[in-house]
Amino acid sequence: MAAIAIIIFVGLFSFGGEAFGWVAYEADVRLALFLTFVLGIICGMRVKS
Repeated sequence: MAAIAIIIFVGLFSFGGEAFGWVAYEADVRLALFLTFVLGIICGMRVKS
């Protein structure tokens, strides 16, 4: 499951602007994707322990 999440994240981070038309706010979208990924990792680690 983690591998699928990483693949989806990398795909959205790299090609999300082209696929969904995130041109005007591309930097904001990338920042939001990065933060949700990092927070997801943190939450997953806290639940695991």
